[in-house]
Amino acid sequence: MTIAEYIASEAIESFKGGVVDSSTDTSHPLVVLNPKSFKMELQQGIKAQLVIACTSSVTASVEVSLAEGVVLDIVELYAADSIVKVTVHQAESSALSTFSALLSSSHVSYTHALEGRGATNRFNALFVATGAEHQTIELNTRHLVPDCSSNSLIKGIAAGRATGEFRGLVYVAPDAQRTDAQQQNRNIQLDNAQIVALPQLEIYADDVRCSHGSTVGYEDAEVLYYMRQRGIDAATARRLQVEGFVQEVVMRCNMEPLCGIVREAVSDKMSQI
Repeated sequence: MTIAEYIASEAIESFKGGVVDSSTDTSHPLVVLNPKSFKMELQQGIKAQLVIACTSSVTASVEVSLAEGVVLDIVELYAADSIVKVTVHQAESSALSTFSALLSSSHVSYTHALEGRGATNRFNALFVATGAEHQTIELNTRHLVPDCSSNSLIKGIAAGRATGEFRGLVYVAPDAQRTDAQQQNRNIQLDNAQIVALPQLEIYADDVRCSHGSTVGYEDAEVLYYMRQRGIDAATARRLQVEGFVQEVVMRCNMEPLCGIVREAVSDKMSQI
């Protein structure tokens, strides 16, 4: 099942944005399909799920504001060439969890501003670039007040003649003491593809716990050899290794059947190389 087929099968209407309060039905995910200019404000104490799906080419701006105590899960799926800017403002004790998957040439930039004490931010993303695609994830996590935490995991795969990029910045303001910020980026580069990884820390407070790491690796020849010895052909062995690599990120998607759709899309892309 594709993203478009899932939306059609569920007869989902695109959410137009605006204020989400106690009168809004949040028993099901709010779905935003191919946005251009989208704004949403979640009022105090709301718990909700948001799906942003780009199934056709768009240039979009998305802005989301979380009031005190809001809990929001976002799943973003980019299945068509897109340029999207996502900005999220987090108030006191709000919790944001984002899962993002780039499955076509796209440039998605994120600014997550932690503006209230006790805000937490979890960001999990992957890009799978094949052919001549160019996929970019930019992440700017801004700790602006004390006692906030963020944790980011980004994994990327590039094959063929594709290019994948991750550009990440964790910013800690001078007064943002007791910040806990972790950022990890892992990549696999295949064939003649190229991956660019530029993680950064910009810290102006002294009572913090911050770390970042980034790697660009290649196929594990020993694992491939092990599978080939057991009768698995080369293409299938490569696909299984890549699927295992991205599984850690996909498992952090909190919404089914969207996680299954992502797994199928990754498998389909890898079977083509």
